[in-house]
Amino acid sequence: MAQRPGAPTALFRFYRAASTALAPLAFALASRKLRRHGVTAARRRERLGHATLSRPSGRLIWFHAASVGESLSVLTLIARMGARLADTEFLITSGTATSARLINERLPPRCRHQFAPLDAPRIVARFLDHWRPDAGIFVESELWPVMLAEAGARGIPLALLNARLSPRSAARWQRHPETARFVLGHFALILTQNRDSAMRLAAMQAPPERLREGSNLKALSAPLPVDHAALDALRAALGPRPHWLASSTHEGEERIVLAAARDLLRSHPDLCLLLMPRHPERGDTVEAQIRAAGFTCARRSRGELPGEAQVYLADTLGETGTFYALCPRVFLGGSLLPIGGHNPFEPAQAGAAIVSGPHVANFAETYGALADCGAARLVRDGDELAQVIGTWLDRPQDLSAAREAAVRFAAARAEELDAVAERLCSALGLDTPRAAP
Repeated sequence: MAQRPGAPTALFRFYRAASTALAPLAFALASRKLRRHGVTAARRRERLGHATLSRPSGRLIWFHAASVGESLSVLTLIARMGARLADTEFLITSGTATSARLINERLPPRCRHQFAPLDAPRIVARFLDHWRPDAGIFVESELWPVMLAEAGARGIPLALLNARLSPRSAARWQRHPETARFVLGHFALILTQNRDSAMRLAAMQAPPERLREGSNLKALSAPLPVDHAALDALRAALGPRPHWLASSTHEGEERIVLAAARDLLRSHPDLCLLLMPRHPERGDTVEAQIRAAGFTCARRSRGELPGEAQVYLADTLGETGTFYALCPRVFLGGSLLPIGGHNPFEPAQAGAAIVSGPHVANFAETYGALADCGAARLVRDGDELAQVIGTWLDRPQDLSAAREAAVRFAAARAEELDAVAERLCSALGLDTPRAAP
């Protein structure tokens, strides 16, 4: 049953009017981004609520996520819920072209993707008129006021899953407590990814009887796909050369990683660094940086293999799982600078030993647990990064122990998905047969 969130506030009414007035500009900006990635005109109009697929018959559960990480994190959960609810279909919405491509490559059974409608009244109404979801599940920090209010007005039960808010976002919401209470009051269940987020949402007036601390959903997702033909080719190209992977690096981190690689080459002259930037479109910039630092370089996006190159630039999309399967020593970027870190569960599932910088607020609990069991090491700078990788190169027994701990950690977390599915089904009334329309 849908919740009663209370009366709309003056701030909400202002936002609703402003979203209506700004919708044409918002669509022009969103459409331009999608067009640059080759998205067709028809699919771009999904942002205006115009569906390009028919609604399936029967019960439909709508998942809404922002971009790649959030979208992919729910696919395994959708598969679990699909096995539990055999009569149910699924819709997942997201806003970026990259998320759409990766989602469509990994869609679970009875699931389809659309671009999310912009948060304006007529657009959201058009979307809901077509899809008529029986329940809606929003992921992480997707608090779109019009979308929530329109769904609530139609009696659609809603949940906020893997809820996460930064201190800055929470502080902004706390300045408007009545509006925060109105927005959060639409959720029948708010399942946070950690204790800090639960405390921030409580301070934002989230209904305490519907607020529950949970696990980070990204730490429960299925393993990344592996291209085994590409994996075999890379292994053959590297041969007996030792190698390590720096994955999801950001601007400013490549300089630190390359300095660590230079230190390691003094004691391991045949070592190969596999460098995978978080944003592959930075490939030209990163290659220039590699060559300016005096390294030889081969580049994945040009179809090259590592050969004898000291640095192999893996500037492609969708191959992260293949590189995790290739390399047993993984540094995860977004962590040597105050970015928040990236998902360590993915390399753990591949059986890789993990090293990260200290800035891992987005996955603090996961990194803490990995470090406690010996699967991950946290370092402060490039010197310590080189020391850890060097230890794993020189002491195979230490590397094996870290890899085995990572595998055990990943296996233990996989069972938590069933508990998440059960909570959602109970809170949203999905375990009962769907009433006839």
